[in-house]
Amino acid sequence: MGDVLVGVSPDLTRFHMELRGLGVLNIKDLYGVSSMRLSKRVELVIQLERWEAGKEYDRLGLRDETFLILGVEVPLVRMPVAPGRNIALLVEVAARNQLLREGGYDAAKRFVERVDELVGSPSRPRRRPSGRKRR
Repeated sequence: MGDVLVGVSPDLTRFHMELRGLGVLNIKDLYGVSSMRLSKRVELVIQLERWEAGKEYDRLGLRDETFLILGVEVPLVRMPVAPGRNIALLVEVAARNQLLREGGYDAAKRFVERVDELVGSPSRPRRRPSGRKRR
């Protein structure tokens, strides 16, 4: 993927965010100029979906999906959410995980490799939990 997608905001809405229940806020005034960017490379798309009981979800994170924006493929994460979940935290974790993946470390793939190694290795004798004695 040689193309890069960069996001910018129009002058009118720059530094502003609408939060339902609070209205339109000026983020620069709330958090300072150091919290702002005039432009940012779009490196991840997170699609929030209402969690549905019984629906199959990718629990390991092994699916590599992309989202096409103006001819540029951007990694896509589909995230099921339910009321009461901390969406901001979930999005931050997804973004940090994407940074690790771009750096060459894929936690999901590494986990599967470790499970495969364990399952494929000769079985080890099971140890009894400490505190229990054989009679």
